[in-house]
Amino acid sequence: MSEEYGSDFITIVDENGEEFELEIVGSMDYNRKSYMAFLPPNIDSMDENDPDYGFILLRVVDGPDGEDLFESIDDEEELQDVYEHFMALLYEDEDEEEDE
Repeated sequence: MSEEYGSDFITIVDENGEEFELEIVGSMDYNRKSYMAFLPPNIDSMDENDPDYGFILLRVVDGPDGEDLFESIDDEEELQDVYEHFMALLYEDEDEEEDE
């Protein structure tokens, strides 16, 4: 993951055609696949019991025109594995920042 200044946001269109905005947390390649992690932009005002609270992990795939498309991770084992690796990367980045 790279250090960036400010927050980056992306607008996603779901399978129902509804648009929503997500804050990009980071990306990683793992097991020959690419993944991105996002947060809802209003997470600070959300209740922790809200089903939309927390990280949103999506698999990145190539679309028919070469653009990135995002897929949900339906396999619970894959989702848990990706989450654990992503969290390890986040904590690794935080530890490096504290050492500076």
